[in-house]
Amino acid sequence: MLDLNKYTCLGAVLRDALDRYSSEVCLIEAERDREKLRLTYSDFKEIALPLARALEDADFDANDRAAIIMTNQSKWLISAYAIFYCGGVLVPLDYKLSAAEHLQLLAHSKAKVLVVEYHLWRAIMQSPQFHAIATKIVIVTEAPLGAELAGAFRWEDFKRKGSPDFVMRQKDDVACIVYSSGTGGRPKGCVLTHENYLEQCRSLTAWYPFWPGVRYLSILPTNHAIDFMVGFIGPFVCGACVVHLRTLRPEFVRDAFVRYRITYVALVPMILKNLEKGLRAKFDELPNWKRALLDTMIATNRLLTRRRPNVRLSRMLLRNVHRGFGGELLALITGGAFIEPSTTQFFYDLGLPVVNGYGLTEAGTALTLNDLKPFRADTVGKPLPGVELRILNPDAEGIGEVAARSKTVMSHYLDDPELTLETIVEGWLLTGDLGRFERHGHLQLFGRKKNMIVTEGGKNIYPEDIETVFDGLPVKEYAIYAANYIWPAKELGSREALVLILRLEQNQKVDSALLEDISTRNRHLPDFKRVSGHLVWDRDFPRTASMKIKRQLLAEEIGKFFERAAIVNL
Repeated sequence: MLDLNKYTCLGAVLRDALDRYSSEVCLIEAERDREKLRLTYSDFKEIALPLARALEDADFDANDRAAIIMTNQSKWLISAYAIFYCGGVLVPLDYKLSAAEHLQLLAHSKAKVLVVEYHLWRAIMQSPQFHAIATKIVIVTEAPLGAELAGAFRWEDFKRKGSPDFVMRQKDDVACIVYSSGTGGRPKGCVLTHENYLEQCRSLTAWYPFWPGVRYLSILPTNHAIDFMVGFIGPFVCGACVVHLRTLRPEFVRDAFVRYRITYVALVPMILKNLEKGLRAKFDELPNWKRALLDTMIATNRLLTRRRPNVRLSRMLLRNVHRGFGGELLALITGGAFIEPSTTQFFYDLGLPVVNGYGLTEAGTALTLNDLKPFRADTVGKPLPGVELRILNPDAEGIGEVAARSKTVMSHYLDDPELTLETIVEGWLLTGDLGRFERHGHLQLFGRKKNMIVTEGGKNIYPEDIETVFDGLPVKEYAIYAANYIWPAKELGSREALVLILRLEQNQKVDSALLEDISTRNRHLPDFKRVSGHLVWDRDFPRTASMKIKRQLLAEEIGKFFERAAIVNL
């Protein structure tokens, strides 16, 4: 891979990568079972530079901001490179947001340029707030010829001949403005520098290197911090290949593993959990003798790899399982939300290590990662190289707020010095997450500081931690809150109440069987940790791009709709 110590900006390292690995395949774009596009690094460069030249002609200068609202595809990465080539600041926005939210963030970021997919641009044009859009240049991908674009340009036509001038940036210059997934009504634009990304890339590839021939399956949105780094910057500086699959239907995802012999993939915990359910269902369908043989092979693999993974051995013992994933998968990467240790242990026992990590937008991509030395199913790994972590004000069990210091931590929140001062104190990022260090230096998380309850007996309760007891509850989704997190209490009498929020399947009702299931699980908890009641919520939980529940936003919505008295006691 390229020596990142020699570079001061992403544009320069990507420019050199395109030349060094010119003949290697860098991008594959597939739609269902059909491959739409395959680009070498040389092809990528030939498409990107005319776009950079057109931006240059349109007076897009160094430090100007350009937003991208697009699903995973080659044009996302090509546009981002053209922006960096011109010295611009990238503003990656979540394509799943509403048109009103897109317009709000475009205004807040003061983006001069917008690159947007056609169906998303149509939704923005139809928004009542569209008349106030201040973005000067809009470039629309996949727009039909002759489509009404309200003055925007077709991406395919927005190019110029000639060589654009490369604009070099310095390490402390702004590279991206990334909006925190925790954003509710108050936009939180994390200002990240070129040094933040170069340091993050260096630390991640130190533990999990890429190389020419590696194929990374891009399923998470590229605007998400994990996929931006692991599905763009990391592979490109190492000459690897990124496979964009423009569908998440399980049968096509499974086919992509086999067809492209995937090496790495990043998945959100929800998708990983569904993958586990699918595999367990297939195992249950096996004839008794085949199932007994499989169980024996799994037990043998578990015994022989209990300290370190041995992928070659696991592929021999569990050949058919590994063939189903293409035969070359080295690891599944996950993070962004809690994942049950039983799920990570399930995959590890199959010889498919789950690399669990922890991070937040304010810290670039990741602060910790499981280095598998040894494998730990119940933690989010160790601090990455260059990352310092502290546990602030630990209680008797060693649990306190996680604080981080690293060159990957953001510069500040955009136009919000007050929030910046609250969040970064004397160089330490206050994460708001509760954790403690276990043996081997691994970090274990317990939930959000705001959602913690302190009982009258002085015990701390972490609602997110309790959720594991309800894993597999037969409902669409659920969450546990401290009642006072939803309805701030004016009295102290019932401050310890925990409430189970249920989102039922269509036409499902809270019947005696469901209540008995909840009560049985509740009885497995100590008295002081038991859920006091439940509440049925009739809308899907708001989630981030990594499918993590937006807890604060959900609490606000529930608090506005229900009174505390609406809780049904268990």
